[in-house]
Amino acid sequence: MSDTLDLARELIARPSRTPDDAGCQDLLRTRLAPLGFRFDTLVSNGVTNLWARRGDTAPLTCFAGHTDVVPPGPLDAWHSDPFVPTERDGNLYGRGAADMKTSIAAFVTAIEGFVHEHPDHRGSIALLITSDEEGVASDGTVKVVDWLESLGTRIDHCIVGEPTCVSHLGDTIKNGRRGSLSGHLVIRGVQGHIAYPHLVRNPIHLAAPAIADLATTEWDRGNEYFPPTSWQISNIHAGTGATNVVPGTLNIDFNFRHSTASSRESLQQRVHAILDRHGLDYALTWENSGDPYLTAAGSLVQAISGAITTVTGLQPELSTSGGTSDGRFIARIAQQVIEFGPVNASIHKIDEHVALSDIAPLSRIYQLTLEQLLAP
Repeated sequence: MSDTLDLARELIARPSRTPDDAGCQDLLRTRLAPLGFRFDTLVSNGVTNLWARRGDTAPLTCFAGHTDVVPPGPLDAWHSDPFVPTERDGNLYGRGAADMKTSIAAFVTAIEGFVHEHPDHRGSIALLITSDEEGVASDGTVKVVDWLESLGTRIDHCIVGEPTCVSHLGDTIKNGRRGSLSGHLVIRGVQGHIAYPHLVRNPIHLAAPAIADLATTEWDRGNEYFPPTSWQISNIHAGTGATNVVPGTLNIDFNFRHSTASSRESLQQRVHAILDRHGLDYALTWENSGDPYLTAAGSLVQAISGAITTVTGLQPELSTSGGTSDGRFIARIAQQVIEFGPVNASIHKIDEHVALSDIAPLSRIYQLTLEQLLAP
């Protein structure tokens, strides 16, 4: 436990608010260099990305994660300094303890243990680490994936160290994530005095039937791994601030969290068809935050599930719930991508923490997974 705990403490002590890596990746390089890793650093708009690889042959197993953390919030609300790793009540406290510096520490110590036992292992091991996951993520993992794709590099297995567990270490593996597709819709009407309805076209009234149609549409039924696709309004507003004026426009922000049963193109086409059917005068702009991805039960799911059961005695549940992760970028060049890490109950909160008793088992799970995938 001490090696992983010590490294987690060193990482937490670096105040690596997005996009500042604060020297975390240098620390990883120092640990991995004696094992024969080669390093490439990609810097983009103040974001630091690290690609570290040992070996040149397939299969390539990659651990992926981020060194950046969200802001700590009001310091006086914390029971200890968020950037002074503190042990109390059986937990390790600090910003990034659960999301996801303990996972990164466990990556490194798992690799160290595996290479010590199997210096001539099959294939290759890699780390993909960014300092831009908690932000807009435009200069982080996606840039590394673009670069790897240009080199023709393919990843066979990727483990993202996001905190996935709900109640106990080992209870949940994320084997996919829904896509996130957002739209900004402007419905145009005719502004005027509310006492002269024959001279106005109220965009709120015009939009209401279309909103009802969009809200009740069955976009898909999901599949074995995903719930049905959901369309939700996140913001709707209109008006001039006066109670006697019909507004000229209505603004609606909405989002699809969609499964692999629907593509972003099909969703866009269906939304436009509904709006056109209702005869609306509108403008609609789209933003795609990430396509859905899915790793069905296969060699990677089997390897890490077996490791979890060996270490914890639990049978992990496969889940695709939650928001997006950098797995959405990596899936472009990876055959199999899963996410597994600590309990996520405290992430982004005051007094973020990870159970001390989970730290060594997490490293052991990663190491046993490597043994299943790459041991000679």
